[in-house]
Amino acid sequence: MIRRAIVLSSMLLAWMPAAAGAATELNVIPHGQHEPGVAWAGAAGMLPANTQALMYDRLTPLGRNVTDAALQPSGDGSGFFKSARLLAPDDPSLITDESVSSGALTARIRRDAYGVPHIYSATDDGVIFGAGYVMAADRTLLLDQARNNGIAGAIDVPGAPAIALVLGLYDYQPTAKVRAQVTRRQDAALEAAGPDGRKVLQDIDTYLVGINKWYAANRPTAKPFERADVYALNAIKAQFLGQGGGQEVENALFLDAARDKLGARRGSRVYEDLRQRNDPETSVTTTRRAPHQTNVSARRPRGLVRIEQGSFESAGVKLPGADAAAASIPARTEASNVLLVNGNRSATGTPIMVGGPQIGYNYPGLTLEMGLYGPTIRARGASSAPFPGYMLIGRGQDFAWTLTSAASDIIDTYAERLCGGSRTRYRYKGSCRKMQNIKAGTIARGGDAVKVRFRRTVHGPVVGYARVAGTRRTVALSQRRSTAGRETTDQIFFQRLTYGRVHSAADFIAAASATPQTFNSFYSDADEIGFVTTGRLPVRPKGVNGDLPVDGRGRYEWKRYLAAGRHPQDVNPASGLLVNWNNKPARDFPAGDGRWSEGGTQRVDSLLAELARTEKHTPASVLGAANAAATADPRGLMWPAVKAVLDRGRAPSPLAAAVADRITHWSAGDRSWIDANGDGTIDAPGQAAMEAIWDELAGAAMCGRLGASLCAALETRQSRFQAPPGGMAGGWHQYMSKDLRTLAGEDVAGRYRVRYCGNGAIGRCARALWAAIEEGAQAEAMRQGTSDPAGWKAPTEKISFTPIALVDMQYTNRPSGIHQIMQFAP
Repeated sequence: MIRRAIVLSSMLLAWMPAAAGAATELNVIPHGQHEPGVAWAGAAGMLPANTQALMYDRLTPLGRNVTDAALQPSGDGSGFFKSARLLAPDDPSLITDESVSSGALTARIRRDAYGVPHIYSATDDGVIFGAGYVMAADRTLLLDQARNNGIAGAIDVPGAPAIALVLGLYDYQPTAKVRAQVTRRQDAALEAAGPDGRKVLQDIDTYLVGINKWYAANRPTAKPFERADVYALNAIKAQFLGQGGGQEVENALFLDAARDKLGARRGSRVYEDLRQRNDPETSVTTTRRAPHQTNVSARRPRGLVRIEQGSFESAGVKLPGADAAAASIPARTEASNVLLVNGNRSATGTPIMVGGPQIGYNYPGLTLEMGLYGPTIRARGASSAPFPGYMLIGRGQDFAWTLTSAASDIIDTYAERLCGGSRTRYRYKGSCRKMQNIKAGTIARGGDAVKVRFRRTVHGPVVGYARVAGTRRTVALSQRRSTAGRETTDQIFFQRLTYGRVHSAADFIAAASATPQTFNSFYSDADEIGFVTTGRLPVRPKGVNGDLPVDGRGRYEWKRYLAAGRHPQDVNPASGLLVNWNNKPARDFPAGDGRWSEGGTQRVDSLLAELARTEKHTPASVLGAANAAATADPRGLMWPAVKAVLDRGRAPSPLAAAVADRITHWSAGDRSWIDANGDGTIDAPGQAAMEAIWDELAGAAMCGRLGASLCAALETRQSRFQAPPGGMAGGWHQYMSKDLRTLAGEDVAGRYRVRYCGNGAIGRCARALWAAIEEGAQAEAMRQGTSDPAGWKAPTEKISFTPIALVDMQYTNRPSGIHQIMQFAP
């Protein structure tokens, strides 16, 4: 009896917040907790499924005008954020109560009015068990849809990315052999990781007991979940969010097109200009240098195999169904952001965190909220199906953390020299080898099915075939991924966070370094802010360009992986700020080969400009900065460069002059996509004018030098603008800013080696830009029914949830997986 009293007293102390408390602890998850049909949704006092989406949407029209009143936590869904406090089991906000057990494993699950489960147990194993039970109850649809489809990500099926199979409602049935191979590889990787890896395996097994407990009671005919299913879920996360690179073929095709159009020397320079692998003007999270094979030539790199444009033939699986073409992998949603302010820039002297991951707007969501409470586990935030009772993003007793995708280059493409006329034999280290013939099951949809078959070399799956430029020789193209077979070792990082083994920014950086996946990871407590960019980053032989296909015969293999201490990282920088919006993390750290136009004039500059408005910040001012920048059009940052060139010419008509003047005023203001008055059109004067002329203006600036065909090729690498409902992450405005400022005689760091607008003649460029404005303005005047641009209106952009409708929201570029506001008191 005495022992039991001691245990219960320890549990209560563990569940209670620290004595000092947290000054601000809030979050919102727009897709909420509910999944259609969950039994607990009908409990008395439970709020509707769309409650948090309405709260999230309510903040958008405020822009930067966020006050302390907006940070009052809402218990009834009427505000903007809800409390993210750690709760004792008798907290009055908890309205349901359920106890579950299996053998010695027991957990008590209590939910608040938002449906958020708080899981309590006298043992940490009981908490993990309870988390599995909740995951099964709250994300049954996701588990059913993903448990097999995720295997495609674990084995890198060409043409069938796992997230596309999940969201496209495909049914992949891997063979028993494939499932067993995936299990063996992941088991081995975790065993090799030592005690932490073995603890992940133990927790996975406990988590599975919880999942299968719920299924046995509610879906008794379903096949019990196994480790392979958890590994499949981790493969989806790794493939969709935790990797970068792999676009060497696309880059090579553009390089070949540029060389064909402009000659070898100038074509290579155009490629390097527009690729912007390491532009000195780009905003960085830390000004500390983190060089990693920064400067490599595209003209004469070692081992390069040039691919002839138009020759690529995909070897990917052709997905079944009439609309299979639309089921390609969704564009990585790079809109995660974080704003960290340290004590020097905080009005109270303690750090502030505002941020979260952008994981799309799906209902049911890919994340869900939990509170976890055991003897050593005390955490609350967003978890997800791949996490065996661990917290993905959230807060512990006295610290908080979040992530953004880094998309660092962890995938390379090798050009395999084929033997004779064979397409299945290739040369490696002096001998001909036979490709593996992988037979991996079937993929079905809508009554149609295809067999999953592909080939594999020593480097990885064969994704296609192509001709070598200037020859008749065909090569096979295979891809090597540094994280293959070790996706689930990522969980070691989140294990350390969930079990409370992180006590400082240094601890956090050490924990994050355990993951092979490529993320920017951020930390905040009452004293420190810090971050690190993770990933199993290959070190290539000197002179090899990882952006382009490399000879696969064995001379250009990876040498090792970048040491943890050389990754981008910082703690309490002198600036007082750590800000990231999927931008470059550090000086001289190259952009992954899929990240084009990573130069100056980025959306993150809007965040930095908003933060610069205030010297000493509060949570409200930091949130206001995030909210304002979330709808700010970054093309406005480039417009002064356009104006400087226009001033060297003459407007062809009063309409063109009026449009340019309208955009000039717009660029000096908020440049916002907000519709605050709800009339269905964007409020900002000038937004409609910018939309009217943009495509013509961008084309006039870039395509005179490049020509129509090369401009079209460039659009396959970087769209003219990633317009809403996209994330406004990139576009030709970045190219135009540097080129036009150079043309106007400004001091420009990292000047392009080729001049684009007007072929380098400012008068010719001015005439081209004015002509583009005239063309777009005349067409818009016809559409709008008025030649007065003051009367033009652009329609409001909306966000819709898929695959099940939840609510339509006004466009914003804020985190969706969870959005946290945290400030811990000393």
